[in-house]
Amino acid sequence: MQEYRPVREGKVREVYGNGDSLIIVATDRISAFDHILKNRIEKKGAVLTQMSKFWFDYTKDIVDNHMISVDTADMPEFFRNERFSGNSMLCRKLEMLPIECIVRGYITGSGWAGYRENGMVCGIRLPEGLKESDRLPEPLYTPSTKAELGLHDENISFERSVEILEELYPGKGADYAAQLRDKTIALYKKCAEYALGRGIIIADTKFEFGLDENGSVVLGDEMLTPDSSRFWPLSDYEAGKSQPSFDKQFVRDWLAANPDSDLLLPEEVVAKTSAKYKEAYELLTGKAFTA
Repeated sequence: MQEYRPVREGKVREVYGNGDSLIIVATDRISAFDHILKNRIEKKGAVLTQMSKFWFDYTKDIVDNHMISVDTADMPEFFRNERFSGNSMLCRKLEMLPIECIVRGYITGSGWAGYRENGMVCGIRLPEGLKESDRLPEPLYTPSTKAELGLHDENISFERSVEILEELYPGKGADYAAQLRDKTIALYKKCAEYALGRGIIIADTKFEFGLDENGSVVLGDEMLTPDSSRFWPLSDYEAGKSQPSFDKQFVRDWLAANPDSDLLLPEEVVAKTSAKYKEAYELLTGKAFTA
């Protein structure tokens, strides 16, 4: 049996080469504030993969995506075991674009901090009088650069995203940047409306796109998972304060309150985080989590 080693390893994911395709494995690692924590969150990787699969299927009418299969029977023999079951996705290779496509439907997190300071979010001026966690008049597209492991992403303007893409793809920068913005907002609107019907507010999220062999923009990476999004329970929503969440904001809050933790979470936080991830999957998909 052929042995495989990751060709790329991120905070959470391991990427394996497979000829003209890739196998992306979501581990049970968890990161916060650009650091990998010492704990593992049981079945977290499977939740991320299965939730991405759900959203990729749901949005393929808006934009094509890189998913081929999440069934390890479609992968080489090396991957047909418990270690990779449920948390692995066979994908098309893409030339990934160096822009993180962030969309905000509600004002929270760093966006709220910026608004309190100067009335703007990532350089975009917003109406006066907004409260923490308020719904924004329209979803806000705030792209950023992709940082290397251990470094911070940098918020950029839409105009700067055009410049970055134009440097890489002369004559196509404006078109690619507009596609990223428009597809990001269209994806968010469709999925946020669906999630509201399932009792979940998607406060914000990020997408990543790449180019296929024909130069077409294709959705890649993960999609609308608790790692890449803020999910709030609709039943508890009340503007003017921070919100309880189904995502790793719970972990961020604990770390912020315990600065001497040395990136080690207590077991009760680990267990609660695992339960929140599974609950989010079940609410959004309407299916029991069995992976």
